[in-house]
Amino acid sequence: MNSPVFAHLDSPRHETTPAGAQRPRVEATATLKRRLVLAALVAATGLAYALLPGRAQAEDLSARVLRIGYQKYGTLTLLKARGTLEKRLAPQGIAVRWTEFPAGPQLLEGLNVGAIDFGTVGEAPPIFAQAAGAQLAYIGNEPPAPGAEAIVVPQGSALKSVADLRGKRVALNKGSNVHYLLVRLLEKAGVPYSEIQPVYLAPADARAAFERGAVDAWVIWDPFLAAAEKQLNARVLADGRDVVSNHQFYLASRAYAQARPDVVKAILDELAALGAWAENNPREAVAVLVPQLGLDPAVVALAVSRFAYGARPVTPAVLGEQQRIADVFYALKLIPKPVKVADAAWQARR
Repeated sequence: MNSPVFAHLDSPRHETTPAGAQRPRVEATATLKRRLVLAALVAATGLAYALLPGRAQAEDLSARVLRIGYQKYGTLTLLKARGTLEKRLAPQGIAVRWTEFPAGPQLLEGLNVGAIDFGTVGEAPPIFAQAAGAQLAYIGNEPPAPGAEAIVVPQGSALKSVADLRGKRVALNKGSNVHYLLVRLLEKAGVPYSEIQPVYLAPADARAAFERGAVDAWVIWDPFLAAAEKQLNARVLADGRDVVSNHQFYLASRAYAQARPDVVKAILDELAALGAWAENNPREAVAVLVPQLGLDPAVVALAVSRFAYGARPVTPAVLGEQQRIADVFYALKLIPKPVKVADAAWQARR
């Protein structure tokens, strides 16, 4: 059973904000619900993207609704709360629909099946998606935030280092940023990935397993990480500093990016401006995010202190880092075929 603290963070839903107005949250349509539930199920079993191959969007890509997928953290959540994108697009008559996802793999499944046009995820999900044939485009990325993900253990755990994870049960969301973090930390500690027992769970289920002692460690990102530290007194075994970059990427369906580069540019402009505001006003950012996340201010403040805001062009150097991750995942047989990350670089093909 999901922890009540995180149940609302782990439930896909969407709302529509018409141009120039605000509306209450509404439930997703039955079709979208079915797609998202199936996406979550296949992701949990390691079959994400395989069962639902990408297909062209049935609706007109010039439609007056921009559909954004987001997770409960970071710049997109702030953008949604402040409503600046709606104001930017209102003169064009474009409304914004926001769909919440529990993690990156599920969000990219939504992108792949045509349920959303744009979203943000970490480093690993687009690699898994691209390996499965998803037609996505890297639009931009946030600055690195390596301290915003970590391996945690119970405060009284006998585990003192990553090397102690050999033979232990480690919870993580398969295909998320933390998947690569775990691979790199194990490599650094000299522990083969095959010598741990990965337990693939979405964040809310992983927290529940962690609380009842069903797993020995949990690899997780903010704000779930901050909540585990503040609410469960979890101890950080190791985080991403000096090990990974932990970029967050903004991605669009390739069809949408090609059809509406003007809207994509407007999104990136608003994200860049919002990032500058958040960096200069962390207390105000916390105040905006607390009702959005439904978490205690102390938890949100800790997470915000580790966020990296804004939107940058995806450089060849960043794509090179992504390529190294893809190569590692292929070597470990976590993806079924090699991936050429640069094939999904939107900026090179505008």
